[in-house]
Amino acid sequence: MTVADTHIEGESTVTVVIALVANALIAVAKSVVAGITGSAAMVAEAAHSWADAGNEIFLLIAEKRSDKPRDAAHPFGYGREAYVWSMFAAFGLFTAGAVVSIWHGVQSLSAGEGQPDYVWAYAVLAVAFVLEGISFFQATRQTHSAASRLDMNPLRFIARTSNPTLRAVFTEDAAALIGIVLAGAGILLHQLTGKAVWDAVGSILVGVLLGVLAIFLISRNRDFLIGQAVSPEIRDRAIERLESAPEVERVTFIHLEFVGPGKVFLVAAVDLVGNAPEADVAERLRALAHRVEDHDLVERALLTLSTAAEETLEAAPPA
Repeated sequence: MTVADTHIEGESTVTVVIALVANALIAVAKSVVAGITGSAAMVAEAAHSWADAGNEIFLLIAEKRSDKPRDAAHPFGYGREAYVWSMFAAFGLFTAGAVVSIWHGVQSLSAGEGQPDYVWAYAVLAVAFVLEGISFFQATRQTHSAASRLDMNPLRFIARTSNPTLRAVFTEDAAALIGIVLAGAGILLHQLTGKAVWDAVGSILVGVLLGVLAIFLISRNRDFLIGQAVSPEIRDRAIERLESAPEVERVTFIHLEFVGPGKVFLVAAVDLVGNAPEADVAERLRALAHRVEDHDLVERALLTLSTAAEETLEAAPPA
């Protein structure tokens, strides 16, 4: 979505590694305590953490494979691999997290009124909250850094960024913290009322939360896989950059489509200054395209000539 995306790819790997370590430790702890306590909400939280840990592995693969340079077989590079693997991660969150949590919660609604070991449950939730908080702090710091470069609200940035890794880690960590609160509330109500139904409700609510998050992530990855255009701000900036070239008189057409995190394919029609011979015009267009591709955001640029009848594109005035 933004130029800021080009500055955060390396940091995204660090963010994912921190999240992977945190979620792996949390998943083991929650699984052990779920076995000890028999809490439905704790089982849901364990499924959530295992799903998150598995997702981070997919995200690391996404980071690695999408960073390969373009070649003859893939003239626009391998950037869209990031959205493919991030899509796998989102489906994993839905199936291993949401479905398991809701299914176990529904099953627990008709279970007996067991008395779990509340001390163990609260202890592991507290530790999980701290570890998830550390991971969320890293994701939040990276998000604020990238969003501030564009004077953008961090949540709006997360929704629109072309970096699926950062979006996944940020939203999953936020959901994990909310899920811990929901699970803790369910266990507390179970303890206060003696009714296991509250524990089961906590499990179902965690599952619903994960389902909503998974659908959001699947939708955004789908948008980029089928061809997500850049924001109007980036479009206007590209028009201004082309018009600033000394050989360009005007721009009549432009199309920018993401082909990976922080990478776009640019197609534009320009009117060159003067009336040079055809061979000279071709060389000038090719040289201009190469200069455009020197920008970090542009993976590939294709420029053609405007016709006299085409209207000049105008960048929107600043707000």
